[in-house]
Amino acid sequence: MTSLGLMQIFLALMLVIVLMFVSTYMVYRNSISGIYEEVSDKNSMMMQSTVQAFDNSFRVVNNLIHTIHIMPGTDSLRSMIDDSTDMSIAYTMIEHIANLSAPYDFIEEVAVFYDDSDIVVTTKGTNRFDYFFDKKYLHETYNADYWRNYMRSKKTYKVFPASPFTVNTGENSNQHKNKKLLVVTGGNKLRSSGKNVLVLIDLEALLKHVNQGPIFSGGSMMILDQNRDMLMSTDDNWNLVDALSDAYFGNAGEVTVKRQDYEYRILKSDYNDFIYMERLPYQFANVDAVAGANLKIMLTAGVCAIILSLLLSVYLNNPVKRILKQLGGGNSKGNDFRKILSGIVRLQSENEDNRRQKAYADEELRRSTFLQTLDGLPHETEQDIRMQTYYADFYRHKHFIMALVQVGRLANESAENWTIEDMERRMEQGLGRDGLAANAFHAGHLQFIVMLGVERLQERSGLIKQLRTSLTRLQKEEFSGFSLWACVSALYTSNVSNCRRAYLSVQGGSLYRAVNDGSSVMDVAEIQYKRLAYYPIEKMEKLSHYLMIGKLQEATQLIRETIRENAERRIHYYQMIHLANSMFFYMVGHTEGSARTGQELYELERHFMQRLEQAPDYAEMENALLDAARQLAGHAKQEENGRKLNPSFIAQYIELHYMRNLYLDEIAAVAGTTPKYFSNYFKKTFGVNYVEYLNKIRLTHARELLKDSQLSIAEIGERIGYLNSSTFTTTFKKYYGTSPSEYRKLSNE
Repeated sequence: MTSLGLMQIFLALMLVIVLMFVSTYMVYRNSISGIYEEVSDKNSMMMQSTVQAFDNSFRVVNNLIHTIHIMPGTDSLRSMIDDSTDMSIAYTMIEHIANLSAPYDFIEEVAVFYDDSDIVVTTKGTNRFDYFFDKKYLHETYNADYWRNYMRSKKTYKVFPASPFTVNTGENSNQHKNKKLLVVTGGNKLRSSGKNVLVLIDLEALLKHVNQGPIFSGGSMMILDQNRDMLMSTDDNWNLVDALSDAYFGNAGEVTVKRQDYEYRILKSDYNDFIYMERLPYQFANVDAVAGANLKIMLTAGVCAIILSLLLSVYLNNPVKRILKQLGGGNSKGNDFRKILSGIVRLQSENEDNRRQKAYADEELRRSTFLQTLDGLPHETEQDIRMQTYYADFYRHKHFIMALVQVGRLANESAENWTIEDMERRMEQGLGRDGLAANAFHAGHLQFIVMLGVERLQERSGLIKQLRTSLTRLQKEEFSGFSLWACVSALYTSNVSNCRRAYLSVQGGSLYRAVNDGSSVMDVAEIQYKRLAYYPIEKMEKLSHYLMIGKLQEATQLIRETIRENAERRIHYYQMIHLANSMFFYMVGHTEGSARTGQELYELERHFMQRLEQAPDYAEMENALLDAARQLAGHAKQEENGRKLNPSFIAQYIELHYMRNLYLDEIAAVAGTTPKYFSNYFKKTFGVNYVEYLNKIRLTHARELLKDSQLSIAEIGERIGYLNSSTFTTTFKKYYGTSPSEYRKLSNE
């Protein structure tokens, strides 16, 4: 008993026993007799509610009769002019009677007639008196003569017993049905009008209206009027002689009489002194014997359960201790079951973590194994073993096609921040949904290698067409906000050695695509090599010069013209990259020695190269160049204006005055220094001596004039700053290897 674990097991079993005992005791207490007593009590309250509902229904009928009697202008149907029947009065009554009785579905019909008229006014119209009571509502006793004589006699408000009527439901006499109706008549001892009013009540509808039904099977109900005449009964074979002989109505208005196997509950209405009698089955045979047997069974089961609990506690104690020890609980005392539960929860959490880690490790191992087959380097035997493990997964078909898919973010679209694993899964699932057997692997820089299985050689063209359709759909749905482009290899036999060949093919093919190719899929078999790159050296020199003097608009225009000219020539992607690189290095070529630090240039170049490497098309390359030009031009404007010896000022001054005899002494004086110091500073800053730089500026403008104007050679030389044409011709030929006239001729051709 000192073992806490043993006590926990015993107390847990005892708790189960207590719950079983309490539930069994509740069943015992709610056995046949208990249920009968409870239902009987509830039925007493329900009967009072039913009586109240009946009273309200009879009160409605009484009020309806009274309202019809006091209806103005309807005491007679006789016309005031010629003593004939005035049907307008009848129509008015029809409308009022129909509106008054419409809310009460238990009212079958309302009949109003006069002693001096042979017309009956109802809710549905007028009828002849004889037809209404002998044809419309036919009864063996209550015919037209009976109601004529009865209504002429002195009488009080009366409810006639429910009787079966044959109700004619149409013009054809064969269309009829039987209904049990109660007939209510108004009193005329103190005659308030010349009208006779009868209200016909559908007994079945009345019972539904008051929601009355027997509580027990075999129960029934009867209603008596104030004269002890039976109005209705739900059991036609009910004998009331014995019950009525013992019934006594005191002030309480309710009596309960028990006779043989039934209990009679008699209740008197406070409204109209009607008597409501309900008969219920009373008590069942051998109830006490059954209840006693249940009690003995319950007590015996409780004693046996206690003994069993003690034995099970001893038996289960050692297994619980061993389980706790396996879960790391040791032999310490305490709440053993809570420790077991916490140990199980911990194991479940650890298993889930291990499962996720294993799945992640397997996926990474699968990806690394595949990527190692692409590098073409020798690996250890373990790599071959791993490759054999995943071989069936990589090569599910006889042949394969490799696609290098490039994913890029669209500039004006909001793309979700997915992980690389999410992109791989979405790509595989999206292609698989279109019927493509695909394995996707991330190869870096948002590039994915997709292996597409093919069974027959002739399926390649159809597969490429289907891939193009699938990528278009993926870009709209799964990869919304991203752009997708793929380069597809030739068809290869499924083996490891062909994997690297296919990779080199798509990797090279992606560089040889046309920069303005709008197709989402490029076939390496359709690549055509082109050497049409447009790279004007003189414009590159201008570009550098424009940025040096802060002319951003001119530099921007020159960049756009160069890039778009190459796009129109449909040069290859890699050629556009080299061209953009060259333009960038021209732009930063004269920044050394300026106020811009080496770290700033490093960050600018690193960011530009990164954008260029990830650019999906030539438009992004153009944007990268334009952003770099803005930064360089902005820096030129921020150079110190306080001192004139700076590259921006010198370059701008030369650009504005190159057509003059701009000697070294003059520009040195403008810069506020000596010619010797200025010459050394200029060569260190611009990389060339001052005379060569001035000649390049002049000759750049000369070439434009030679191509775009009709000026003579001498006029052009004079305009750009040379005193005579021979000096201009000699200098031009020195730098360009041809004379100005020959250059003009070649340019025009």
